[in-house]
Amino acid sequence: MPRTDGEGGVSVVASLACWRAAFVTLFLGLSLVKLWLVLTVQPFGDEAFYWEESCHLAWGYSDLPPLTAWLIRLGESVAGHGLLGMRWPFLLLGSALPWLLVLFGRRAFDTRTGWQAGVLCLCLPLAGSLGVMAMPDVPLTVAGVVAMFALLRAMDENRLRDWLLLGVALAFCWMSHYRAAMYMLAGLLLMLLTARGRTQWRHAGFWLAMIVAALGLVPLLISNWQQHGAGIAFQLIERNPWRFHADALVQPLEQAVTCTPLLYVCLLWVAWQCWRRRHQGSPWDVLALMSLTFIVVYFVAGLFADNERFRVHWPLPGYLPLLAALPVLLHRSEGIRVWRVMTVWGAVLALLVQVTGLIYLVLVAHPATAQALGAARVVPIAFAGWRESADIANQQLRTQPALLVADNFMMAAELDFQFDGQRDIYTLDNPLNVKYGRAPQLTIWAMDETALRRQHPGASVLLVVDENAARGRDREAWLDSLCARIDHLQPVQRLSLLDGRKSIAFYRGQVARVIRESHAGDCVAWRDYASSP
Repeated sequence: MPRTDGEGGVSVVASLACWRAAFVTLFLGLSLVKLWLVLTVQPFGDEAFYWEESCHLAWGYSDLPPLTAWLIRLGESVAGHGLLGMRWPFLLLGSALPWLLVLFGRRAFDTRTGWQAGVLCLCLPLAGSLGVMAMPDVPLTVAGVVAMFALLRAMDENRLRDWLLLGVALAFCWMSHYRAAMYMLAGLLLMLLTARGRTQWRHAGFWLAMIVAALGLVPLLISNWQQHGAGIAFQLIERNPWRFHADALVQPLEQAVTCTPLLYVCLLWVAWQCWRRRHQGSPWDVLALMSLTFIVVYFVAGLFADNERFRVHWPLPGYLPLLAALPVLLHRSEGIRVWRVMTVWGAVLALLVQVTGLIYLVLVAHPATAQALGAARVVPIAFAGWRESADIANQQLRTQPALLVADNFMMAAELDFQFDGQRDIYTLDNPLNVKYGRAPQLTIWAMDETALRRQHPGASVLLVVDENAARGRDREAWLDSLCARIDHLQPVQRLSLLDGRKSIAFYRGQVARVIRESHAGDCVAWRDYASSP
């Protein structure tokens, strides 16, 4: 507790109170907006698939470890099926992140720094908005910050409870995502490259933490054994070309846009300053290795790894510890006024960008404003049309019962969520199922095209086709193939949204007993799409 005797003490207390008030005000404001989004924004495609996985509890899945599905199942067990039920555990975890940064900053430096780190965390767009959707990065990021906090304490005081907390946090990281390996790599580099780190190998607590952390690998090992290595194959081989692609050199620009340019430059400056001070011991060695491992290794890996999927959130864990060091370095860097100005304006700009983005999502969540924004071509099609598609499918099935079939895993998952899992929904063998690592999981559930043909040959189906899921030549090839998969394909209805940017077509037909050869331009599905306005 800071002293209050004299003018200096009063000033410290006043400053502390101001930062605490700023943090609480920002936290409450952002929390209300995030809660509104949780209750209104329709599920993202991947999010809907994670919900499907929660309906089939297992040790793991072909795309992810089990924790995301388990949290969704917990959420709906408490709050029932729906957006709130699916997302409230993630909203709670995301809301805990800035408070954890407060604790981290307080532990690393002092109480005022803790509140300042919390404010900066709320300003950083990816951190402040965390928890709006049920995504694996939420538990991964939160567990990672807990691990960093525990590591800081364990290396300072060598208490078994801190090492145990570190092990538990790392175990939860492993149960969240395969990218937990980056936390292990950061820790390994810390233990090898710093003087304090090298002494930890002799502590029993360190080995206790590693043993507990390894328990988080058990679900991964079991699920990959059951699925013949599908999860590891997808994450390490299938999704990554492992060859250099020059377009990935734009990653720093992507990160500058994500963090906002001024704040990004400040964070890189802090990372460099932490690296220069790593020989001074606690907390600089931990800050330097924890941050730079994520920033540098993800950049280098990104030059050779997956360049088609969303990746800008990967380095986020590396920025978080830097938020605690930034206020301290600004205070100590007398005469370097430019960094203070850049930090203040960077944080303000980042907060404005985040608030603008959240307001944008609020507008997108409402059909009237979404349609207006769609006409301006500024609405992402990934959030649109799912509820309307389910309503049309339900109406069609009431008129004429049939098996419900979707043309890709995302469409099937969205329909399944809207129907609350009360109807079997099969998925055709779309190349997207393989691209996103979902094909093995659909096979395990016996909800893929092979199961459809084996269990229901010749049965009547209602086929729901997301015509915008594939792109370019892939779209034409896929739509042309539908007549070879479903016999006597007949169009019955079409849903057009966002000024024609998204279209979902509904067809009747029968399950083909065998896949026939398809010819370019012959299928009614392609002709209907090509002739649509």
